[in-house]
Amino acid sequence: MKKIIISLIIGITVSACSDFTELAPISNRNESAFYNTADDFIFGINASYAMLQQDGVYGRAYWTMFEMRADNTDQGPDQTGLARVFTDINQFTEDALNEQIDAAWTGSYRVIANCNVILDRIESIEIDATLKSQIIGEALFLRSLMYYHLAVAFGNIPLQLTAFVPGDVLVQTNADAVYTQLVGDLTTAETNLSAANAEVGRATKGAAATLLAKVLLTQGDKGGAAIVLERIISTYGYSLMDPYSDLWGVANENNGESIFEVQFISGGIGQGSAFTNDFSPSADLQTGEGFGRNRPTVTMQNSYEVNDLRFASSMGDTYVDGGGVTVTANYVRKFESNPPNGNDSDINFVVFRYSDVFLMYAEALGDSPAGYVEINKVRTRAGLPDIDGATPGTFDEKLLHERQVELAFENHRWADLLRFGVAAQKVNEAEPFIPVSAVRTLFLIPQRELDINSNFTQNSN
Repeated sequence: MKKIIISLIIGITVSACSDFTELAPISNRNESAFYNTADDFIFGINASYAMLQQDGVYGRAYWTMFEMRADNTDQGPDQTGLARVFTDINQFTEDALNEQIDAAWTGSYRVIANCNVILDRIESIEIDATLKSQIIGEALFLRSLMYYHLAVAFGNIPLQLTAFVPGDVLVQTNADAVYTQLVGDLTTAETNLSAANAEVGRATKGAAATLLAKVLLTQGDKGGAAIVLERIISTYGYSLMDPYSDLWGVANENNGESIFEVQFISGGIGQGSAFTNDFSPSADLQTGEGFGRNRPTVTMQNSYEVNDLRFASSMGDTYVDGGGVTVTANYVRKFESNPPNGNDSDINFVVFRYSDVFLMYAEALGDSPAGYVEINKVRTRAGLPDIDGATPGTFDEKLLHERQVELAFENHRWADLLRFGVAAQKVNEAEPFIPVSAVRTLFLIPQRELDINSNFTQNSN
């Protein structure tokens, strides 16, 4: 089977209640009669995977918050009307009513709520022990993936670890406490999960370990991260695809470098991705209308060194329109495809790749010959010469630059800038000009959540 989610939404609805955590998978059977068999839990966890496709998660909101917010991209040529929500995020002028930010909060917690119900119910049900362990691992990984993004984006968030019960009082938890929880959950997930799955698209030991390493680096625990990353490199069987162009396109999905991808399927079944249409600058490039959103900045364009083989696969700077005219415009190429209908591409979103493991390992090792060895593994594939301590710039500057061009448009940039402590500086150096004083490290919590939960406090920085 190519992907796991081709028919998983049918028969499942998620009730939109007055509180974001009061959400659970409901089938056409009563919920009290659900989650009693192995098939019920398989159906439920598959629904959690399917929810990753939502506009509020990887479908759209995440790239607006983690690429467009940073210095990699901007909102594109349309800055008015319905596109204003993107412009505001890019320029740090959004308010607590911004639809994309609200969608990210709600979409992420919807996945969390689904996983919480599964985790609450599965322990007491007698099903095959190996299958139970696998489903628990998958639910913990998916829940942790959502909490990681929420902690990076909002900082102070409710850490709901059980299915919501009416009357529960939600309290905000700071990001440090969230990351501590994720370390435990991801350690369990890695233990429970398989190293490989027959069904492509499911979480594996490598996926849980990669996120665990990222959380540990965020906590500043480089030693702990190094141990995890060494385990991924020595044990889980990934390899760098060469050339870099072999990473991208529908034919190259779920390849040997891929650690975890959000699976999308075209064909008019409501599970296609909109990346091609969102990112293409013209209808002449792809099927349907191209909006030119998530447009690479000039700063991003200039970050590529001469002869960097990654440039042509990552972004374009000119295209030929339907009239044969060459147009100068930056656009993302990693998610190009030829969907049968608008906003219905088969192209996946790559969440974690093996090259990220090498670059995180370099970060864990720090300024040392061994750290440069890991960076140069990635640079060699890109056709670039090795760097070392004598190359201009600090180790962190060189590593952050390498992460920018290697992982461009894959939703890592904002978290990287925060982790390296240079978000305000890098945003200020890119276009459009944003004063350092205007750069907020946290997004505003959606107003709806403040209205529902009077004990919540709004982010101010």
